[in-house]
Amino acid sequence: MDYLWTPWRYAYVTGADQATSCVFCSAPKESDQQAHIVHRGTHCYIILNTYPYTNGHVMIVPYAHLDELQKLPPETAQEMMSLSQRMEGVLRSLYRPDGINLGMNLGKAAGAGVAGHIHMHILPRWVADANFVSVIGETRVLPEALEVTWERIRGALQ
Repeated sequence: MDYLWTPWRYAYVTGADQATSCVFCSAPKESDQQAHIVHRGTHCYIILNTYPYTNGHVMIVPYAHLDELQKLPPETAQEMMSLSQRMEGVLRSLYRPDGINLGMNLGKAAGAGVAGHIHMHILPRWVADANFVSVIGETRVLPEALEVTWERIRGALQ
């Protein structure tokens, strides 16, 4: 029998990594490399998803701790969309996907992992990228380490 080891997900799966502070408010206080921030804008920043669905899975996060899209100031919403457009181009260039998923989960019931701080997910997708390991084994196999993804995307954004 073959085994796929994903020890870095243990804290997430068991809930052991649930912090009392907001991860999206804390991230900008760390170094870009440590937090996996690939770009800092005026109102938003772009960060790698720590538990990505695919390589290149990023999130655009406003600095303001807000839980609803309608609460975003217009300039923040504009920057979020502008950065989404820019990331689409970067991901298409770097990963050559068949498509791009772009979306938000607003609230816990909608599937938000961090319900109190809105964020936009952007991730490359390929035809048939949900194979038996993802569907049956509930395990994702990612060929690129987060550090490599960070370097590639950060370099493309500069």
